[in-house]
Amino acid sequence: MVVGHYAVAMGAKTFAPRTSLGTLVAAGAFLDLVWPVLVLAGIEVVTVTPGATAANPLTFVSYPWSHSLLTSIVWGAAFAAAYFAARRYAAGAIALGILVVSHCVLDAIVHVPDLPLTPWADARIGLGVWNSLPLSLTIELALFALGAGVYFRATTPRDRAGSWGLAGMILLMLVIYAGAVFGPPPPNASTVAWSDMGQWLIVALAAWVDRHRRTV
Repeated sequence: MVVGHYAVAMGAKTFAPRTSLGTLVAAGAFLDLVWPVLVLAGIEVVTVTPGATAANPLTFVSYPWSHSLLTSIVWGAAFAAAYFAARRYAAGAIALGILVVSHCVLDAIVHVPDLPLTPWADARIGLGVWNSLPLSLTIELALFALGAGVYFRATTPRDRAGSWGLAGMILLMLVIYAGAVFGPPPPNASTVAWSDMGQWLIVALAAWVDRHRRTV
């Protein structure tokens, strides 16, 4: 998923209103923030395979340390523990830990069976929704609309930037998703990894937008 991860992060604002949306988005996308670093380091492997699925041109050959179910739980626990040590806010720590693990769960819905249960297991999971473009779009955009709607109702703008900033962030997320689904396949794995690290810009934008809004 792409914007589906942002959706659950925005929805989590109601459970952890004191946690910045930027931090929530970082947790929701965390596995995809770790993954490109491991790809560039040669630890995990992805190849560009046009037509691999109807909605995604990538073949995830090996990503056990970023995307296995077991390591997602470990990453989530570490993220939550670090946040709690810094902020002493239990609701936020719980939300962040769940968001990190939710990434693997949501990916298991759309991916073909390529997600390992542990770094050492041969078994792979994935329901393969990416094999149907209409179903992929329906699920992900419906989830995104729900998450954005929850965040919109849970917060109110402090100033004009809080209004147009939120609209701009949502539009940018949708443009990125459209590019991922309908754009040309990237030329190589390095391009995939570097472009994926651009999600840090979404994290920063979400944090900025959240500073210009207050919880209801």
